[in-house]
Amino acid sequence: CRLRDPERYMGSDTVLPFVDTCRKYGKCLFLLAKTSNPPGELQNLTAGDRLVYQLLGDMAERLGTAPKDYGYGLAGAVTGATYPEELRELRARLPHTFFLVPGYGAQGGTAEDVQYAFDKKGCGAIVNASRSIMCAWQKTGGDGHDFQDAARAAAEAMRDAIGAYVKMG
Repeated sequence: CRLRDPERYMGSDTVLPFVDTCRKYGKCLFLLAKTSNPPGELQNLTAGDRLVYQLLGDMAERLGTAPKDYGYGLAGAVTGATYPEELRELRARLPHTFFLVPGYGAQGGTAEDVQYAFDKKGCGAIVNASRSIMCAWQKTGGDGHDFQDAARAAAEAMRDAIGAYVKMG
């Protein structure tokens, strides 16, 4: 791919070929909107009447076009667990956008925080917890041979904690 104007910041023209491919093969893609990492100096800049992360979320909503299964389009937004107020605001702003939510566990995001990524039916988000599950064995006091049981227990604890805040239905 070649940009028409190399001095221009990459926009929807760089994403549209991926959207077309996703549509063709029944797949989805995610745009990075609001990460779970501080300080967020670029994503929190004002661009016109919105913040950059809002613009990217709005782009995901627009590019997702016609909602598919469960009312969500083919473009999703990465929205960090460590910013629950922004999650709440983005969910209200992007009703047809699926969220990929990093930052749960080791980065400090909690079940209480991520509840705002889900819609009223308990749908619309995938919460990611890598280190807190992969490294759960380090908290057992063992030598790592129990990593499988520790990972399972951590994943189940995460499921149950989120389930206490997010109800399906």
